[in-house]
Amino acid sequence: MAARSYAAPPTPWLKSLAEPKIHQTAYIHSFSNIIGDVRIGANVLVAPGTSIRADEGHPFHIGEGTKVQDGVVIHGLEQGRVVGDDNNSYSVWIGNNVSITHLVLIKGPAYVGDDCFIGFRSTVFNARVGQGCIIMMHSLIQDVEIPPGKYIPSGSVITNQQQADRLPNVQDSDIKFATHVVGINDALRSGYHTENITRITPSRDQIAKSYQSRSEPDNRNGQGSQSTSLSTEVVEQVRSLLAQGYRIGMEYADARRFQTSSWKSVPLQANREPEVFSELEACLDEHNGEYVRLIGIDPKSKKADSRDNHSTTQRAGW
Repeated sequence: MAARSYAAPPTPWLKSLAEPKIHQTAYIHSFSNIIGDVRIGANVLVAPGTSIRADEGHPFHIGEGTKVQDGVVIHGLEQGRVVGDDNNSYSVWIGNNVSITHLVLIKGPAYVGDDCFIGFRSTVFNARVGQGCIIMMHSLIQDVEIPPGKYIPSGSVITNQQQADRLPNVQDSDIKFATHVVGINDALRSGYHTENITRITPSRDQIAKSYQSRSEPDNRNGQGSQSTSLSTEVVEQVRSLLAQGYRIGMEYADARRFQTSSWKSVPLQANREPEVFSELEACLDEHNGEYVRLIGIDPKSKKADSRDNHSTTQRAGW
């Protein structure tokens, strides 16, 4: 599936077709939306089901090492800006090493400082959250400035400055909890990024020497058989996937989509080894010059009545 990453549409308040700027070390899941002038730094993780949409308020900044978990929505009003750490104006500024957990809503104008933790289903709107704050679950932060290093208990509603100023300081146990969550997500980002980038051969031209399919006689039975000069590693990967009952598929991306992990998938129809290699070769020829990778699809995991056609996949790099 392709990641949905688009330029913002032209509007009365936004004439230019601003596009996301995503650092090559960031991992952006294919089931996420990133629209408009969104600037994503190094080693960022954007998980599935996330919507980061700078089509009204803009621009957005997401700093290095920040983790944006499943279901997070980041959007901004057309009016209102915050001053980022670079002294420029932003609709949403999110600093470095921030952990934004599941189903959080950040609605600009909003500023979230470095090393903050924002718990499940919390909302930050028209607010400034100082460095090192920990916001626990189901909290509302609106129309206030939270001083650095403050702890916001679960279920808090902080909508005036007097409430914000009375908040307790973060304790060592709170920092330990937040650090653990950040560490888990950093390990996930590293794993996803390794799978999606370091194990991929960039183009059809570069794999041409390792993959050529041709038909040769089988001297044992006199019948034609499929033979390839595919590297031993890839041959073993294909055969291993077939032996485990996987169907073979391929994913591909051009240079632009590759930078945002925006892969498109091609499930192969064949399930016998000779036909599989033939179909793979045809797919490689069709996507000459693009990034490609091999996947295994578990047909047993599909639901017969599922229109989304979800499946378990096992990836092997080329």
